Amino acid sequence: MDILLIAGLWLDGSVWREVVPELEALGHRPVPITLPGQGDGTASATLDDQVAAVLAAVDSTSEMPMVVGHSAASTLAWLAADARPERVAKVALIGGFPAADGAAYADFFEVKDGVMPFPGWGPFEGPDSADLDEEAKESFASAAIPVPEAVAKGVVRLTDERRLEVPVVVVCPEFTPAQARGWIDDGDVPELAEAKHLDLVDIDSGHWPMITKPAELARLLAAVADG
Repeated sequence: MDILLIAGLWLDGSVWREVVPELEALGHRPVPITLPGQGDGTASATLDDQVAAVLAAVDSTSEMPMVVGHSAASTLAWLAADARPERVAKVALIGGFPAADGAAYADFFEVKDGVMPFPGWGPFEGPDSADLDEEAKESFASAAIPVPEAVAKGVVRLTDERRLEVPVVVVCPEFTPAQARGWIDDGDVPELAEAKHLDLVDIDSGHWPMITKPAELARLLAAVADG
């Protein structure tokens, strides 16, 4: 199966470099996506530009792909299901949940000079970053790509309820499946509360398992694709 890999904030497609060969060895065709404004040199990108890049990747596959979104990019994966419900086989969300219609995409941190830079490790102390050593943290921070303001503050628009029929799996890294289920049941994630085919799976990692547990993450994604 074609597996489209969308990294979260401040990351480009290279963050999947250790996941890709593992997925290939398991018989799949991973396609890391470098988003406009996050690695392609375009500082003026918008959320619509990023959605268009994901949809172009979906449309370029020869068969129905699985779309994987990490963290904030879980919303991009869900937007792909919304725009192409007949083309997306499955959606996998790693450490994130889709924003609701009308919400800001990722207006989480301070914007400076038209971009949202990586805010440092303070907001991610604890389970998020517990499995990253200092070298990994320094490498991440030095390579972090500021996210264009028009991406972070872009408004999410969902229009096709057929997205709710697309099977979706939430990969739970720094939180447990039980916690995720609680948030969904409490109404904090309305999109997933309405999803018709939802599974929750655990991975013992922090927020960035593609960095700290690439082989395990690849096996998990392959199992989701195969299932």
